[in-house]
Amino acid sequence: MLHITPWERGMLEQLAHGVAMKDIARRYDMDEFDIESCLRRLFARMGVTTTTEAVAAAARRGLVAA
Repeated sequence: MLHITPWERGMLEQLAHGVAMKDIARRYDMDEFDIESCLRRLFARMGVTTTTEAVAAAARRGLVAA
């Protein structure tokens, strides 16, 4: 079973709703590179490489609304 933090779930939810990476970074007052790094690590744990794959995998696992 994949364990994700509430912060990671929030990131996946935003991606599922089409929020751009730069906007996510702005919302969290973080550098876009840092957001991308965090997401790359999460994607690796999920066994995916793209945002589309991550959102689809998260929806299949019930982590985000389909």
